[in-house]
Amino acid sequence: MSELIPQFGGTLWTLAAFVVALAVIVTVHEFGHYIVGRWSGIRAEVFSVGFGPRLAARRDRRGTLWQVAAIPLGGYVRFLGDDNAASAGPGKPVDPALRRQTLTGAPLWARFSTLLAGPVFNFILSVLIFGGFALVQGLPTSQVTVGEIAPAPPGIVNELRPGDQILGIGDHPVRTWGDLGRATQELPIAPQQDWRVLRDDAEITVLGPDPMPPRISGVAPRSAAADAGLRAGDVVTGIDGQPITRFTQMREMVEAAEGQPLLLEVWRPGVGVASYTLVPKEQDLPAAEGGYEKRWLIGVTGGDSFFTPATRRAGPVEALWLGITQTWSIIASSLSGLWAMITGQIGACNLGGAISIAESTGQAASAGGASFLWWIAVLSAAIGFLNLLPIPVLDGGHLMFYTWEAITGHPPSDRVLNLLTGIGMAAVLSLMIFGLTNDLFCP
Repeated sequence: MSELIPQFGGTLWTLAAFVVALAVIVTVHEFGHYIVGRWSGIRAEVFSVGFGPRLAARRDRRGTLWQVAAIPLGGYVRFLGDDNAASAGPGKPVDPALRRQTLTGAPLWARFSTLLAGPVFNFILSVLIFGGFALVQGLPTSQVTVGEIAPAPPGIVNELRPGDQILGIGDHPVRTWGDLGRATQELPIAPQQDWRVLRDDAEITVLGPDPMPPRISGVAPRSAAADAGLRAGDVVTGIDGQPITRFTQMREMVEAAEGQPLLLEVWRPGVGVASYTLVPKEQDLPAAEGGYEKRWLIGVTGGDSFFTPATRRAGPVEALWLGITQTWSIIASSLSGLWAMITGQIGACNLGGAISIAESTGQAASAGGASFLWWIAVLSAAIGFLNLLPIPVLDGGHLMFYTWEAITGHPPSDRVLNLLTGIGMAAVLSLMIFGLTNDLFCP
């Protein structure tokens, strides 16, 4: 029984993190519908976080009931005259004097903007979080300058100091951060390298670590590394008894294993060396020349040296633009991945369900508040994109009907609406079951 307690606690933590993340994303999404609908003259009767029995509620001066419901797996805004929480169907009869305040009776521009606002607010949330990270953490300086020194395993000499401006490594000059990576490709693999730096207005040569050591900077959720408990800051010192000093060595050994278990020796600051057995997972990744390729991965990013870059403050406009580009990158990759699955370029196992999302959320929360907040931004952008798919019962389905109305001058008939809504509901449920099946049976 005692062996089940840690597993049970981990499950509770995963569920709690998933519920919190979902509540934030859904609340922002539904608030987009609510506030733009209100600005457009459409009255909301209920704003609900969760489904099912009501736990707490308050009615505001505009007559909207704000409630928290017992099943924390979504939420909704029910507008005046709506048949259901999805705002599907022709709507209930209302006083003709109030018809303008219903979703079905409002002008087309008001309906379109109200439905579009949900996904847009998800994108705005992502942009603000990503931009906020740039504002708080700053951006690397244009000059290649050492920030903070990171802990290194015993035996690694690091004579670099905060404030050193890096001029070169070995015989290779360094003028930009990209030069670090290019120099590494030509340097011999060795635990130590000669670094030329500008310190106190004097150019000196100091001994430092390899510029791309096997130091983990990030762990992907639901990966072999996450399952094993690896963390950012860990340094892989050996694989299957073979010492490694550069991140590319680890990548090559993982690829060569072709899914066979690997024994990693890992040094962790403040802990020391421990052994971890990992089984690489085969994944579909975008190829440099286009399309997708299959690669064996353990789910870590790295290659950062044992120091952080010196940073500068990011301006609000710059941070906002970075947030927009990061959000767009998630939308574009989601669209590319969906199309690749439809066309058979990648396997259907790439589509995860609620279990995989919950596990990823729990692992992100376990990695710290910053990682959890970043994951919320990723999920928010992805959910905003999914809601724009032209499937009835999703926001994209409503927008598809409104586009038809704008082109033809009249909405689809009630019979067509009901038929397509039923098909859409079946499609959404099928996708949910398919994703859940993948969670349970895909490797």
